[in-house]
Amino acid sequence: MPKTEIKYEIIKTIGTLATNKSGWKREANIVKWNDGKAKLDIRDWGPDHEKVGKGISLNAEEVAILKALLEDYDPEEAEA
Repeated sequence: MPKTEIKYEIIKTIGTLATNKSGWKREANIVKWNDGKAKLDIRDWGPDHEKVGKGISLNAEEVAILKALLEDYDPEEAEA
């Protein structure tokens, strides 16, 4: 069975959240996957965006909900 090619277009780079030793970066971007609607996307990317890791894509409604949830987020609770 042939491997399905995944198409993507990074519409806007929002920023880098972390970089690991091998040069992969966890980034927040606005991305269109397979000609779909652009979504907020958080995932790991290889150097020059040639390889892509697992991540999450959120539509506008999901972003609004996450933003509201994060208003009450306490980073110290996550460290416990």
